Amino acid sequence: MAGRRVVVIGAGVVGAALADELSARGWDDVTVVDQGAVPSTGGSSSHAPGLVFQTNPSKTMTELARYTVEKFVSLGCFLQVGGLEVATTPERLLELRRRHGWAVAWGLQAHLLTPAECLERHSLLDPGRVLGGLFLPGDGLAQAVRAVEIQLRRAGERGVRVLDRHEVLDIRVEDGRVAAVVTDRGEIPADLVVCCGGIWGPKIAGMVGMSLPLTPMAHQLAWTGPVPALSGQTEEAVRPILRHQDADLYYREHFERIGIGYYGHRPMPIHPDEILPIGAAEAMPSVMPFTGDDFAPAWSETRSLLPATREAEVAEGVNGLFSFTTDNMPLLGESPEVGGFWVAEAVWVTHSAGVGRAMAEWLADGHCSSFDLHECDVNRFEPHQLAPEYVLTRGCQNFVEVYDIIHPLQPPENLRPIRTSPFYSRQRELGAFFLEAGGWERPQWYGANAAPAEGRAVPRPDAWAARYWSPIVAAEARASRESVALYDMSALKRIEVGGRGAAAFLQRVSTGDVGKPVGSVTYCLLLNADGGIRGDITVARLGPELFQIGANGNLDLDWLHRHLPADGSVVIRDITAGTCCVGVWGPRARDLMVPLAGPDFSRDGFRYFRGKRGHVGTVPVTALRLSYVGELGWELYTTADLGAKLWDTLWEEGLRHGIVAGGRGAFDSLRLEKGYRSFGTDMTYEHDPYEAGLGSAVRKEGKGDFIGRAALRERHASVRRRLTCLTIDGPDAVVMGKEPVYDGEKCVGYVTSAAYGHTIGRGVAYAWLPAALSVPGQTLHIGYFDRRIAAAVAGEPLYDPAMDRLRG
Repeated sequence: MAGRRVVVIGAGVVGAALADELSARGWDDVTVVDQGAVPSTGGSSSHAPGLVFQTNPSKTMTELARYTVEKFVSLGCFLQVGGLEVATTPERLLELRRRHGWAVAWGLQAHLLTPAECLERHSLLDPGRVLGGLFLPGDGLAQAVRAVEIQLRRAGERGVRVLDRHEVLDIRVEDGRVAAVVTDRGEIPADLVVCCGGIWGPKIAGMVGMSLPLTPMAHQLAWTGPVPALSGQTEEAVRPILRHQDADLYYREHFERIGIGYYGHRPMPIHPDEILPIGAAEAMPSVMPFTGDDFAPAWSETRSLLPATREAEVAEGVNGLFSFTTDNMPLLGESPEVGGFWVAEAVWVTHSAGVGRAMAEWLADGHCSSFDLHECDVNRFEPHQLAPEYVLTRGCQNFVEVYDIIHPLQPPENLRPIRTSPFYSRQRELGAFFLEAGGWERPQWYGANAAPAEGRAVPRPDAWAARYWSPIVAAEARASRESVALYDMSALKRIEVGGRGAAAFLQRVSTGDVGKPVGSVTYCLLLNADGGIRGDITVARLGPELFQIGANGNLDLDWLHRHLPADGSVVIRDITAGTCCVGVWGPRARDLMVPLAGPDFSRDGFRYFRGKRGHVGTVPVTALRLSYVGELGWELYTTADLGAKLWDTLWEEGLRHGIVAGGRGAFDSLRLEKGYRSFGTDMTYEHDPYEAGLGSAVRKEGKGDFIGRAALRERHASVRRRLTCLTIDGPDAVVMGKEPVYDGEKCVGYVTSAAYGHTIGRGVAYAWLPAALSVPGQTLHIGYFDRRIAAAVAGEPLYDPAMDRLRG
């Protein structure tokens, strides 16, 4: 693109991929700068072992890896020998079946193997150790340095300048935007700067005052001497790359030698400022001295799993530095404070070319069309998640757990509690079992509700689904349908938008019609320019120039900030920390509220999807008449100092009405019965409102433009897939999400959310399916570990389709 000067800092696999992708799109003023010598610049790419296993619980990460494989194969820098993961314990064998489900769901070719078939693929394995395996023929070995060389050469042929041996000393900022990159050999003018510095990323980002939650960690990689069983091997690798996750190990061949990677040692973090500069290290800055004592368990286990290595020795090894983040996801996007400063960090070789394409699209078009990047956006973090102690502690924990079997609900064990609502002490008194959400301690269920349900059987999930589950969830769900329950909603992001331009601003950035009278509440979507959903929000008009937004998280806040008008007519405040929220829901909610809040909370005085300010006892509240569990009730907001008083006031009055406290387990069951979507799980950037069943949240033509409107017109004309409700009968009624959905033997989609519907007596799952199969009555099957569970497409909502309970 003419006229925009781009400087890419870092000539590793990510920087090289970005330069290649940008130049392929016609960007004609791109400079790549690195302190090292191209193509082996001394960063993580220069020593990376190159193993590419594409399977990941994140669909996005799998797709980034798949693109990387496709591109590297086309460039001739990928050895597609396949990838084999083996199980040596029953637990790991089950996990491989779950991983097989991910691979199939995300469109990869994958095969579960018997022990004998594992031996056929990899003859060095001890047949007595292996219980089974997962094989992906598309996996293999990326030749990282060669990938850098080829991509930079292609970029150079299109006019990209590559300046190696240039150390970046500073980034000059003028009027809140980048202006130049300062090196030891002069300044490079820039309109856009993209930091692809890898382990140096936090140091570079710090030059513009940006905190990057990345920790460089040493990871052990050793090479054997010649292995007699590989004697005479003339190809670099003939057997699949191998992963033995039960022992935190992976393996790759290199002619007659075997490379051994090990994650089982103690975490070895290093501060970016302590990484030696180019020329000061004996080898390269990203390589630290090998610590043999740490590697001893790995070598012992290797000789057990691969008996042929008993005739060899460990010839050499390194402790190589790689980037770890607090949630094991990359850091992509633009600084929230310095315009034009972008990062593409914490990206391993596996995903490098995919990230290069994603960033090029983002820079060129203002959004990425090929990949859903919401999990990767650098602006996803809350302020406490940028604290140095948090970044270091969680980074180290992720290193320890990198090959562990992690349950989808498993919370972190360390640095808790961090954020607690004003209801926390009362919740503990009620025996709450807490999980974590955005740093908040959020009850999943309450031990106080464990009284047996008379004559009501509760389906018991299998051992996997039963983790972080309790039959108490059923009791709380039923109480919400039969009496009244309190739900702590304080983890919901709360944003205040005010000023003379607030209404026009919200009309522009959201799909809903918020220009309604004071007291109205509107469900809206935030869209990218391509019509993809980037968030859903509720907007309550509390005054002529004052709105309160219920959002999903920091990405919504960042999006609103980025679209503020420059004239100062709109002011945005994140009010989450100083406020709290409790949901009061159930058929007896009005019986509870009227004595405390007065006749304004009567049926005629407070209609559905309306909001007003009032008092509950002595507590001032903002009350919104809406419900995500599908029952009569309100969300009540107050300041944090009065939260405990609000809870106590509601609880004391509620005892006369059979009140209970409800946890997230019941909440999820109830919302799925009602068909309510959850952003980030049920729909993401890659989906549009009509596919997701949210067309009603899009205001009609003629009521003003909004971001994404033009693209949405085209997408609405052809809906090829739909978010579809499935029901599951019988004892196999619970799945967990991310499972493949089959029509016969063909995978046709994947599950997003799932729970048991205690009101309807069936399992409920939502799944993305071809529109042709989204027909009520259609029978399909869900792949759950080694089973196929029958499921039927159902009309929605399953509960209260006439909305009588909500509007009552």
